[in-house]
Amino acid sequence: MSVIRRLHVLDRVAIALLATGLLCVASGLLPAADAGDAMRRIAPLLAFLATVIVLAELTSRAEVFDVVAARVARAGRGSYPLLFLLCVAFASITTISLNLDTTAVLLTPVMLAMAGRVGIAAVPLAMTTVWLANTASLLLPVSNLTNLLAADRVALSSLGLAGRMWAPQLAAIAVTMACLWGFYWRRDSRTATPSAPADAARVDAGQADGTRGAARRAGGTEGGAERGLRYVPPGVHRPGDPVVFRACALACAGFLLAILVADVELWVASATAAAVAVVAFAARERKALRWSLVPWRLLVMVPGMFLVVETVNAHGLHALLSSAVGHEGGILGQFRAAAMGAGLSNVLNNLPVYLAGEGAVPVGNHDQLLALLIGTNAGPVITPWASLATLLWYERCVAYGVRVPVARLMGTGAVLAVSAVGASVTALALTR
Repeated sequence: MSVIRRLHVLDRVAIALLATGLLCVASGLLPAADAGDAMRRIAPLLAFLATVIVLAELTSRAEVFDVVAARVARAGRGSYPLLFLLCVAFASITTISLNLDTTAVLLTPVMLAMAGRVGIAAVPLAMTTVWLANTASLLLPVSNLTNLLAADRVALSSLGLAGRMWAPQLAAIAVTMACLWGFYWRRDSRTATPSAPADAARVDAGQADGTRGAARRAGGTEGGAERGLRYVPPGVHRPGDPVVFRACALACAGFLLAILVADVELWVASATAAAVAVVAFAARERKALRWSLVPWRLLVMVPGMFLVVETVNAHGLHALLSSAVGHEGGILGQFRAAAMGAGLSNVLNNLPVYLAGEGAVPVGNHDQLLALLIGTNAGPVITPWASLATLLWYERCVAYGVRVPVARLMGTGAVLAVSAVGASVTALALTR
């Protein structure tokens, strides 16, 4: 029992989900054949998830993200609008190319560190990370676990999915930018407040000398904020090991090139890129290679989710969702599917909701399935548990001492969810 108490709450949730799923199979609630089909379907997904997280962790340790963050901070040149655009681009590209969980886990500390470098409150940067981790995850199969499942269902390659989802993705990012600026980046929200202490955006001392001093200076009067960023150009970040830095940067570039151009399985591309990073660290910094790099929590949670959802589907959920989604593949059916996906994702969690909703959408209604995907990707921004990425982000913010009031998170998230899902589904319908 003492071992269980020492586990993180998300670890306990993951173990409980897997145990529940296995119990469903053992008791006969879920037929063994259905369970086997589900596990065979997610085997490539799990291989991709494991290897891409290892790649992202080692890339972060190689200081690739820190170099990019420092360059973004310098490129901002003391201009709030320019810094805003650069941060949006940074978070969006990371989500699209490496997946939303990577953005939540690894980019959040980098963005909080950037807050200290440029003397801005941490909350605007934190919200930029979590919102774009969700709403910028529509474009590629790699961007979100749900995308992998949807691309397989509608038989679309990486470029094929991008060709269908580029307009919804642009619409989602545009709406997110408008909400971020209106709720968090406007003039009176940029300086530190009691609910969002900028000096809590902690980073390693060697990477951000004077971070707390800059953050405290950012907490001055609103009149100071009106004069613009208290901008002191940060120094160029130089990675500790240039060899490892170059190897990981090239591994990431090769991974992106492979999934966009070459006709290879996603897990093969991510495993190859991760192997390059592992070899580089084995040669230069072996102590960095730890078993904790493997995302055990996700590898336990995802199979558990699949087994539980398959069980619930077999006992009535499928009929209920089929009635809610309907059989109309036109614009009305698309909005119904998206609304159902977004609404239930904020009540439960987007991954099991997508899995259940996918079975409720008629096989030939590809656009309706993509609308469901929009709802479960761009919609889970209201409750902290709506997506795994949001849970991971919230955990990182708590660890760094940054508080976002739950009431404000949910209120502004509701506006974003309705606006982003509505705009994206409209873009999907117009580009049919």
